[in-house]
Amino acid sequence: MKSFSLKTTLKSFFLLTFASLLAVAGAKASEGVPEAPVPGKVTMVDIGAKKCIPCKMMAPIMEELEKEYKDKAAIVFIDVWENPGAGNKYGIQLIPTQIFYDAKGKETYRHEGFMEKAAIVAELEKLGVK
Repeated sequence: MKSFSLKTTLKSFFLLTFASLLAVAGAKASEGVPEAPVPGKVTMVDIGAKKCIPCKMMAPIMEELEKEYKDKAAIVFIDVWENPGAGNKYGIQLIPTQIFYDAKGKETYRHEGFMEKAAIVAELEKLGVK
């Protein structure tokens, strides 16, 4: 019969507690992640971070697009530094990455790096958004 020392028992307790806290933190972090693609809507997702330089350059473009396409398409930003699980979910290798989905939720185009507004508008138009 094996005997467990107090040290081993405490170590196991702390490891399980730490793992539980990480799981809860991960669940809470994913709660704030916007849904993308948006069901039934053409969706453009910009995946980046609020503190990366090219992402900062895209921020005003994203704000303009959100206003201009409010009822026509979903324009979504996901910060992978605040929501690290999103990087894996969307297969991100470089930020920023823009992903375009048709209204059925099928990915139609993916771009890595800074993307100019005119190029984004062109992709949205290809998907039938005017």
